[in-house]
Amino acid sequence: MLKIGSHVSFSDKGLISATSEAASYGSSSFMIYTGAPQNTRRKPIESMNIEEGKAAMATAGIEEIVVHAPYIINLGSYKSNTYQLAVDFLQEEIRRTHAIGVRNIVLHPGAFTDKDAEYGVARIAEGLNEVLNGTNETDVNIALETMAGKGTEVGRSFEEIAAIIDKVQHNERLTICMDTCHIHDAGYDIVNDLDGVLRQFDDLIGLNRLAVVHINDSKNPIGAHKDRHTPIGTGWIGFEAINRVVHHEALQGRPFILETPWVGKDAKTQRPMYEMEIALLRGELAARFGESVLTEVEQLGAFFAGQDIHPRAFVLDTWNLLKNDAKAKKADPREPMERLYDLVTAANLFPDYSEEQVNQRLLAWLSTGH
Repeated sequence: MLKIGSHVSFSDKGLISATSEAASYGSSSFMIYTGAPQNTRRKPIESMNIEEGKAAMATAGIEEIVVHAPYIINLGSYKSNTYQLAVDFLQEEIRRTHAIGVRNIVLHPGAFTDKDAEYGVARIAEGLNEVLNGTNETDVNIALETMAGKGTEVGRSFEEIAAIIDKVQHNERLTICMDTCHIHDAGYDIVNDLDGVLRQFDDLIGLNRLAVVHINDSKNPIGAHKDRHTPIGTGWIGFEAINRVVHHEALQGRPFILETPWVGKDAKTQRPMYEMEIALLRGELAARFGESVLTEVEQLGAFFAGQDIHPRAFVLDTWNLLKNDAKAKKADPREPMERLYDLVTAANLFPDYSEEQVNQRLLAWLSTGH
């Protein structure tokens, strides 16, 4: 069975509410932060309903889940207080991950800031040695995430990640989280040469280390080094390429985790597209949303064809316009999904549907239209 899910909230009733949210999307896996990703404030893990949550997971058919380390951890820092905070806090997060019963904690390797990449690789390896040696009572692996190459972040190439692994003593506890948006933005052509990219990964790092896959589309063309996620089918990678990733024989058995942004015109009422994205990637659109959704997607196809709008061309032309024409972007900053939504609502195509329902059907059209 395909292990697929999304980032969900751990804040309300801990593992119980996280499982409930994941199940509402039709997930068979999910990812959590054990607290806010941007600070060190943490509730005691005992208060996060772990045993009750595990029972709920079993009922929902969810076995393997993933923890993500907070963003404030930077093992690449030359500043002693920042580095020490990173080491100490990551050790604490690993103990919390162990208490939840999770095997992999995803970590952004770090950034070299005012130094250089060689310094960053060595400093991160030094930190990982300290962290792993201080948590050997756990069986938690650190899943180093492939990065887009934004700013001075380390891990933007398979070579950099391999160099870190080589410098870590207990590297049997290092695994990898591959992020589709990140490797695309780093310059790896997963759209046209997924097999070649995976071969390169296998040669340099080893597919046996790959433990988690983050599935995100990208707002930017290949090699942009930006790291801006967008829902599946609404970016430069596209649904077909991400679908090939999810169903690639070399990647089976790993959890595939969506971190795509919520959508909606008002930030206060935005909703995730996870349920639709999961149904599309599973090939279970009608099973999840009813046979009528197929007719509705056909309606959208006919409507947009009448305006000479074609899914991939529209998406890429819009991103190109926003990227290359500052004047046009200032006049109309709307992204592809919002432009399509406005056309549909202006035509009063689905008057009884909520914004979320309209956006779900737009996503299905973008992913299944040609």
